[in-house]
Amino acid sequence: MFCSKKKLLEAERIVKANDREYNEKFQYADNCIHTSKYNLLTFLPINLFEQFQRVANAYFLFLLILQLIPEISSLTWFTTFVPLVLVITMTAVKDATDDYFRHKSDDQVNNRQSEVLIDGKLQNEKWMNVKVGDIIKLENNQFVAADLLLLSSSEPHGLCYIETAELDGETNLKVRHALSVTSELGADISRLAKFDGPDTKLMQNSGKTKFKRTSIDRLMNTLVLWIFGFLVCLGIILAIGNSIWENQVGDKFRAFVFWKEGEKNSVFSGFLTFWSYIIILNTVVPISLYVSVEVIRLGHSYFINWDRKMYYSLKATPAEARTTTLNEELGQINYVFSDKTGTLTQNIMTFKRCSINGRIYGEVHDDLGQKTDITKKKEPVDFSVNPQADRTFEFFDHRLMESIKLGDPKVHEFLRLLALCHTVMSEENSAGQLVYQVQSPDEGALVTAARNFGFIFKSRTPETITIEELGTLVTYQLLAFLDFNNIRKRMSVIVRNPEGQIKLYCKGADTILFEKLHPSNENLLTLTSDHLSEFAGEGLRTLAIAYRDLDDKYFKEWHKMLEDANTTTDERDERVAGLYEEIERDLMLLGATAVEDKLQEGVIETVTNLSLANIKIWVLTGDKQETAINIGYACNMLTDDMSDMFIIAGNTVAEVREEVRKAKENLFGQNRTFSNGHVVFEKKEQLEMNSVVQETVTGDYALVINGHSLAHALESDIKNDLLELACMCKTVVCCRVTPLQKAQVVELVKNHRNAVTLAIGDGANDVSMIKSAHIGVGISGQEGLQAVLASDYSFAQFRYLQRLLLVHGRWSYFRMCKFLCYFFYKNFAFTLVHFWFGFFCGFSAQTVYDQWFITLFNIVYTSLPVLAMGIFDQDVNDQNSMDYPQLYEPGQLNLLFNKRRFLICMAHGIYTSLALFFIPFGTFYNMAGEDGQHIADYQSFAVIIATSLVIVVSVQIALDTSYWTVINHVFIWGSIATYFSILFTMHSNGIFGIFPNQFPFVGNARHSLTQKCIWLVILLTTVASAMPVVAFRFLRVALFPTLSDQIRQWQKAQKKARPLHRRRPQTRRSSSRRSGYAFAHQEGYGELITSGKNMRAKNPPPASGLEKTLYNSTSWIENLCKKTTDTVSSFSQDKTVKL
Repeated sequence: MFCSKKKLLEAERIVKANDREYNEKFQYADNCIHTSKYNLLTFLPINLFEQFQRVANAYFLFLLILQLIPEISSLTWFTTFVPLVLVITMTAVKDATDDYFRHKSDDQVNNRQSEVLIDGKLQNEKWMNVKVGDIIKLENNQFVAADLLLLSSSEPHGLCYIETAELDGETNLKVRHALSVTSELGADISRLAKFDGPDTKLMQNSGKTKFKRTSIDRLMNTLVLWIFGFLVCLGIILAIGNSIWENQVGDKFRAFVFWKEGEKNSVFSGFLTFWSYIIILNTVVPISLYVSVEVIRLGHSYFINWDRKMYYSLKATPAEARTTTLNEELGQINYVFSDKTGTLTQNIMTFKRCSINGRIYGEVHDDLGQKTDITKKKEPVDFSVNPQADRTFEFFDHRLMESIKLGDPKVHEFLRLLALCHTVMSEENSAGQLVYQVQSPDEGALVTAARNFGFIFKSRTPETITIEELGTLVTYQLLAFLDFNNIRKRMSVIVRNPEGQIKLYCKGADTILFEKLHPSNENLLTLTSDHLSEFAGEGLRTLAIAYRDLDDKYFKEWHKMLEDANTTTDERDERVAGLYEEIERDLMLLGATAVEDKLQEGVIETVTNLSLANIKIWVLTGDKQETAINIGYACNMLTDDMSDMFIIAGNTVAEVREEVRKAKENLFGQNRTFSNGHVVFEKKEQLEMNSVVQETVTGDYALVINGHSLAHALESDIKNDLLELACMCKTVVCCRVTPLQKAQVVELVKNHRNAVTLAIGDGANDVSMIKSAHIGVGISGQEGLQAVLASDYSFAQFRYLQRLLLVHGRWSYFRMCKFLCYFFYKNFAFTLVHFWFGFFCGFSAQTVYDQWFITLFNIVYTSLPVLAMGIFDQDVNDQNSMDYPQLYEPGQLNLLFNKRRFLICMAHGIYTSLALFFIPFGTFYNMAGEDGQHIADYQSFAVIIATSLVIVVSVQIALDTSYWTVINHVFIWGSIATYFSILFTMHSNGIFGIFPNQFPFVGNARHSLTQKCIWLVILLTTVASAMPVVAFRFLRVALFPTLSDQIRQWQKAQKKARPLHRRRPQTRRSSSRRSGYAFAHQEGYGELITSGKNMRAKNPPPASGLEKTLYNSTSWIENLCKKTTDTVSSFSQDKTVKL
């Protein structure tokens, strides 16, 4: 509490560099990271507190206390104490193991090495020992485990390029500037520790590790209270009966048995009897229920860990269930909240297609000239003749290389533009290879493509750009850099080539650039526009490419006005923007590029399947709005077929409220009713209702909201309206959101919709969201382990999510529900026989069964069959679970186990208990056995009912089992055999001779079970108990089959014939052009380049800066000409393009 108050009050932080003694007086946090929940001192109290939050554990502790009172207990205390200690110990060991791995991962981070300046010398120090104010030296590719202030850098002007993949999954570099007063300190002194450990932004945004429980756990808490209330009612009935019996019959009965004590108070007798029956009837919820639940969950967790179809072989990463308590919740997910970068995408951009002068390059054609798909057999373009080519780049259309070889001026100009118009920085690695440092991956893809096709960006200075054009080094004078911003959605460079010509090269969003074209481009514009639509239809990100020849005099006049605008203080930005607009006109169109923002493998199929399973996917990302929308289209979460897309981008509460109102008006105004007939309009208080059934509207809608708008909405009274609108939309995209806002969105849905949520991410900025959701999933990969360490489940690829939910989640929920239904049924049947017997034993709290049967029934006779069903059962196989996502719906609607199903199981158990007691009781009432002796004694009656019970519940579980394995057969029939073995052993002469006081029923089992009438009664009891169930299920499947029933019938029919693999038809998404500049490009990079702050000092360029320098006596393009084969030359045949 003290620490939290201190953080709230801290308005500023005073730090003295390299002075630990001074800084220690402020008691700043150390740099030791703690993501674990316990330590050695707190484990026992905290863990016990968490475990006794389960009502059942508290209930059994209460029963244990009652059993210690001899006046009311007819059962020994250890029958409850041993199972309770076993359950608590097993759970504690599991929790301790989970937390041990958290400690282990914390130690991994805390023990990373760094170089810290101590006493004037650089010394190796563990990260956990770094203090606020320490000066740290960082080297290339080194991890950073604290919030640091950049003092100086080996880069010019104190610049530092950082990669934040471990935080947010993004691999593109960010630029940070050192303080001007410290930038000249030198390269050896790099950074100052400013915030350590729990004070860092990462840990502040991570949130606390929360104790998560499933909805079934919460339901079972409620049901335990119901059952306890039910037992109290039964106890009161039997206690009243005991008081009446004692008052009316007890006096005569005491005289009959020579009772020597004084008269017994009937009311007090009833009071003691009440507690006695509470103890006897407590087996309705035995402690073994919770042991079995934990074992089943553990088994389900191992199935996830062992699933080879969720094993990522490229990185040898298996799926991992990091918790064993949430498996069935995976089968009830309503909302998935996903990060974008590193989760849905690989953050890898690849150059796929282009349109140059009305001709598409990047397509592959067969011998007949027909377009075909790219296959592994297709040979890519051979770039081996280019020694500086990127070996990872692949392009399959040989025609582009042929056009380059033939000297097509438009193709050359197109590639020249890609090599000149960008913000990429180049350097050479230790092996002498050219390496590009890119500010956004899409720019890297374009420059790399130009590099492989012979137009290689080599270097830049503030005044020049040097490229290698087909083996010849060419230096261009950089005259102006017209930077990118979100309004312009384009960037341009103005260069002077060696011939003295001034050219403006521009690339940007087609919707913007097409408006700037010269009228003579009309025909080419139409054709290029069609190509862009085709590219966008394939999910590619597009840019339009254009240029303009500038007159020297015009450019000088324009440049003079630009300098004047830059020096003014009045409306500077507006004047500069106007000048940019003025020169970027009358452009000549060259073509367009199409870059693939690589999704992770299987993302589209996963999103489609989850949508079919009625799971809503929300994308929460820190990226820009355009980026998020692009990914939405690429994943098919957004389509052009949608009825409307609502964009909330207001900067004030009033603006956001108005935008939400208009969106709701638009949506609800057109859809007055749901498709299922329910009225759309909800009252705000209904937001708290149990809304597991999601509202649907006619048509599909999408909602896109910015982070600043979301902040206004979450802190005002419109969050309920926003939530209502969002939940009516098929897709929701939240962009520019902070880690805290991600968690707030999850909490909003979690608390107000009463829906089960799942959050999935790969970076440290997703940790808070992962901890807030009911289920947290971490993507393990190159982006770091923070998300994985905070998650409940982890795997390497987003596509495994559908198998985790549709197979493992659905099976876990299905199995757990069947287990609980059967468990409650058999224990009601087992326990309530005591209630009926109470009316015939003077309400004396005498048990029907002997004490050993009561002890062994749940832990020996019936434990293994129900465990086998709970671990192995399945209604349909894994492939059908994936092929029919609609099977997931029962879990979302909570149909398989709820309060209604519990009451049905309770009624079923009550009926069975009636049959178990009254059929034998009525049959043997005043009846003689085959030997003429009376068999209606207590011992024989107990054996008959116990035997009937074991057989009845075994038949019932055989009826409940959907998927038979060898284990099921062994456990079910083996349990019956075990019962008879133990029964005859306990009633044998040998065991009586050893323990005469414990096993008094000598020979009773052999005497009773050798008579035919006994077996006929057992058979009659079994049939009477099972036939209603058989009849009901037969009629239900025949008249009202569920989808699961239909698929099971189909599976049985297909057992004799191998089923054909059905592939879901792939539909081509309608086109929607999206600019490649929507990716991660940032404004201000152009100014950084022209200022020269991000460039190392190099040898000065040639005096003119314009002459051509021969790079090699024989250029690589000449080598290419020599290697040209007849196959390649065939591409030079005349192929006309019809406009």
